[in-house]
Amino acid sequence: MTLRRRQDGLLAAIRDRGVASVRELAATLRVSESTVRRDLARLDRIGEVTRTYGGAVLARNATSDDGTPEVPYAVSDEEHRPYKEAMAAKAAELVPDESVVLLDIGTTTPLVARHLRGRPITVITGNLAVLDQLRADPVVRLVLLGGVVRGNYQTLVGSLTLKALDQISADVMFLSCTGVRRNGHVVDDMAVEAPIKQAMMDAAGQVVLLAHEAKVPGTGSLRLCSLSDVDTLISTAGVDPAIVALCREAGGRVVLA
Repeated sequence: MTLRRRQDGLLAAIRDRGVASVRELAATLRVSESTVRRDLARLDRIGEVTRTYGGAVLARNATSDDGTPEVPYAVSDEEHRPYKEAMAAKAAELVPDESVVLLDIGTTTPLVARHLRGRPITVITGNLAVLDQLRADPVVRLVLLGGVVRGNYQTLVGSLTLKALDQISADVMFLSCTGVRRNGHVVDDMAVEAPIKQAMMDAAGQVVLLAHEAKVPGTGSLRLCSLSDVDTLISTAGVDPAIVALCREAGGRVVLA
């Protein structure tokens, strides 16, 4: 395997995982750990990765899978802000006091967090924008999952995040996505975040999907789950009626904001 092909393979593996150890990368590429360390040192020097203890994470200026720069979290999908505000208010109404709540990565869940201020609940998240909403709240008990900081998206990702979720038991999880297909598949477009979303669903007694009308069908090629795996869908009034019917047929509740 040539140096360039090895380095491309390393970058792809790190992009998929968010953070990867030397051992994992060596096994994936079927090369020695010493070779991986040398390649990571080269990639670190040219700014493609940032070395960590025992492995590496993509550098902040890294690109997405198709080679285009990642869109900063703060400016992502802001034209749909009114939809998100309305859904967030409805979402907070579904949370009883004393609940344990998992708030997903995404731009809607920080708005849900804002509506949960002052409530006697526990909020668990890997979303740094949720942290910003609740860090000074004297009533909410805030638990931050560990992991590697993905700066553009204000998220925590990687194996540490997944290991933390193995120890979590929540009452409800609020799930975000990039699209809902007309066949009921709930999809996303971030490979590094999909396993974390799925682990959050596994850790919660109920799953509430936040998907406004513009996310049908939306975008994304990574299947997170199906509408049959969702207990409640929160959407907006203009959502495709076929999606509403599909969710209800699967036994789910639909709340329109």
